[in-house]
Amino acid sequence: MFETLKLETDARGVVTLTLNRPEKHNAMSAQMLAELTEAAACLGTDAKVRAVVLAGAGKSFCAGGDLAWMQAQREMDAETRSAEARKLATMLGALNALPKPLIGAVQGNAFGGGVGLACVCDVAIAVDVAKFGFTETRLGIIPATIGPYVLARMGEGRARRVFMSARLFDAAEAVQLGVIARVVPDEALAEAVEAEVAPYLACAPGAVAAAKQLARDLGPRIDDVVVDRTIAALAARWETEEAAEGIGAFFEKRKPGWVVP
Repeated sequence: MFETLKLETDARGVVTLTLNRPEKHNAMSAQMLAELTEAAACLGTDAKVRAVVLAGAGKSFCAGGDLAWMQAQREMDAETRSAEARKLATMLGALNALPKPLIGAVQGNAFGGGVGLACVCDVAIAVDVAKFGFTETRLGIIPATIGPYVLARMGEGRARRVFMSARLFDAAEAVQLGVIARVVPDEALAEAVEAEVAPYLACAPGAVAAAKQLARDLGPRIDDVVVDRTIAALAARWETEEAAEGIGAFFEKRKPGWVVP
């Protein structure tokens, strides 16, 4: 059914939704975004599904945007770039609104949109060797479409510690920032995720969905106006000389002009 994802369902109705592009460090292509959006719709309406675990295959959880997808956007006009940004925003919104518990199993590094994925989970557990970072500003662009979910999880004050600097941070700091609930050794990840899943199996599914909806309603506003603003902000950055220089330098394997020796 899916080419970039793997879905496995156990006898209890617990679905493991795995990003399955390990050779690309699970970087998000346009196809993966579409498939994640479709998967969220299918799982959200399936009464047999009691909980969803979001995982990654291979060494990385998610490296952010796919390089080929990013390179293609260099040649697009502003309207088309906005449409591409909306694909990411739509996917994040679908997972954020999933009426099932969503538990993140972060088994490796998460950068850019990968951190965004962790932030739309109701709870995320990471291995102790995982690294995180909002690396967009190194390229002259900004972490725009993931921004509402990152700010909702971290709060503005904590987000500003890492949101603009592209600094990598470890799993322990990810806990301090609120991205991750707790950190465990690699061999303990499955057990830790199961400990998050198990309580939901004793709860009324409808009540869980209603409680999650209420939490979202009472939390920071993430509506069409907010999403449109993030898309416009990202599209505007793509039009700047900094974006052209940063992304060009990345693909040319050189340092952009603003790097101070």
